[in-house]
Amino acid sequence: MDDSFLYMAFVFLMAAVISVPIASRLGLSSVLGYLVAGVIIGPFVLGFIGEEGEDIMHAAEFGVVMMLFLIGLELQPSVLWKMRTSVLGLGGLQVGLSAAVICAACMVFGMAFKPALAIGLILALSSTAIVVQSLNEKGWFKTSGGQAGFSILLFQDIAFIPILAMLPLLAPEVLDPELVMAAAPAAGGEAVGDPQPAWFVTLKVLVVLGGIVVVGRYVMRYVFRAIASTGISEVFTAAALALVIGVALLMNFIGLSPALGTFLAGVVLADSEYRHELESDVEPFKGLLLGLFFIAVGATVDFNLIFENPLTIALIVLGLMVGKAVVLNILGRIFGLKGAQLWLVTLGLSQGGEFGFVLFSYAGQLEVVSRDTLGLFVAAIAVTMALTPLLFVLYEKVILPRSGSNQSESDREPDEVEEQGSVIIVGFGRFGHLIGRMLRSKGIRPTIMDNDAEHIEFWRNLGFKVYFGDATRHELLTKAGAAEAKLLVITTNQHETNMRILEAAKKHFPKLKVFVSAAGRPETYALMEGGADRVFREYLGTSLLMGIESLQALGVRRFNAHRTAWRLMRYDEEHMQEGLQMWKDRPTYFKRAKERIEQFEEGELRQVAKEVAGDNEAWDPGKFVERTDVELDK
Repeated sequence: MDDSFLYMAFVFLMAAVISVPIASRLGLSSVLGYLVAGVIIGPFVLGFIGEEGEDIMHAAEFGVVMMLFLIGLELQPSVLWKMRTSVLGLGGLQVGLSAAVICAACMVFGMAFKPALAIGLILALSSTAIVVQSLNEKGWFKTSGGQAGFSILLFQDIAFIPILAMLPLLAPEVLDPELVMAAAPAAGGEAVGDPQPAWFVTLKVLVVLGGIVVVGRYVMRYVFRAIASTGISEVFTAAALALVIGVALLMNFIGLSPALGTFLAGVVLADSEYRHELESDVEPFKGLLLGLFFIAVGATVDFNLIFENPLTIALIVLGLMVGKAVVLNILGRIFGLKGAQLWLVTLGLSQGGEFGFVLFSYAGQLEVVSRDTLGLFVAAIAVTMALTPLLFVLYEKVILPRSGSNQSESDREPDEVEEQGSVIIVGFGRFGHLIGRMLRSKGIRPTIMDNDAEHIEFWRNLGFKVYFGDATRHELLTKAGAAEAKLLVITTNQHETNMRILEAAKKHFPKLKVFVSAAGRPETYALMEGGADRVFREYLGTSLLMGIESLQALGVRRFNAHRTAWRLMRYDEEHMQEGLQMWKDRPTYFKRAKERIEQFEEGELRQVAKEVAGDNEAWDPGKFVERTDVELDK
């Protein structure tokens, strides 16, 4: 089979194009789609790729580097400083305790202390790529469980270098020290040269890290400004990639993890006015390389070894995931995680990580671990990584619905509702609070519920009585007065939560009128099918207002701009009702939607012609007849 670069690129890209949409249609994560695609095109099934898959995986690991750069861009230094307790405390304890548990288990099965310790340290690390990608994809990264998991992963990335440095100390004493140093892989898997004095290595690390901070904070701003002034977008893209690659090369030079270095660079640039441009330029490359990495992981699973030693590898996989899960669960409880958030960390980080492939390879060169044993543990890491997306599916489909919320306060006892009103508002954030203020201005005191402690504290300080509670539980809706209320307004930021509240309300309070906010058309149609009396798209009013102002800025008269906005809103609402009937038949839906868009634009152009001819009749929202304040006074 042809093993040229173009052939390999075609196979990997087609595998991604076919597998990810299928996984998405089945409600599974893209990570699982990539992994399955890698298994299918690998040597065990179709055989499109062979051992060269490992080489591709090393190249695709650069996707992990880009991912951590983008994460760093999202974390300002002040935010990172606030995470220091969880990074050092939770992360440090996780690595230490997991390594100790795994080491003890290996020794119970007759392994000597040094190889057992090496295996424990290596298997204590989890997969940054799979976990962070899944958290971002599902919208869990900002939850308390997601942040705790990221803190652990960040410490693990830092711990990679000390573990790498410790492995030669665990090597058999008969090995030549110079051969040990020559075999040592740097962060990118390259061999290092002659050993250097410890003080020089420390000085080199401090100088490079300090240089990254200084250049990122004081120099790159002017560089990006000069590049942006050219107006050539591809040059900015080239500069963004050069920055990431340059930092990775620097970190390789001093023997540290490129992922850690680019993360630091991202944090330094988080306050830059060019942060969003950097994100948009790097994101496509990150996504593609991460996808290739996941495919390569699937392709390099050694099924022959697994089938030759099924029981042994099954025991290793089970022992590793259960052992790490127990450690994570205990530490999560100590650090205040509860309910769904505790299980998110427990299940999400119980696998082995991509650094394990590099570290086990190095341990094999040093003869810390025998070749046969090494192969079993490498296969076990690949299996645990492949199982992780399934654990996230278990969390999403089973654990999360039963907890009722994916927020960190999911186990907090609900407040006792002291007053019941004719209106219940669930979700008092950026959307819901305006509705509450409008109702209060007319003397209507709504019963307000939320499950975000920060929101509740904020609005209570402003004089609003907001109750903590999970409205997906119908008994809490009952306590809030849903049986006697006239209207339920649902405005949480989570579509799945909105759907569950709507389902509970319609099932237990069928006479209650329900209004729901939605982010876009897919969510709107789902809520309409779920029985919502009215669905309001969150940005519709704001976008129409901005359109009015834009038309006025371009010289269109005020009443003409308002009239166009009102007609567009009415036209769009009519199409929403019609589109609901054909939403599942996408070709028909898009064809009809295109026709209606063209009809509206043609109608507006005819109206412009009439206006130019002098037909500038005044208007109001119902009849397009404007009634001025002077006319009202008459």
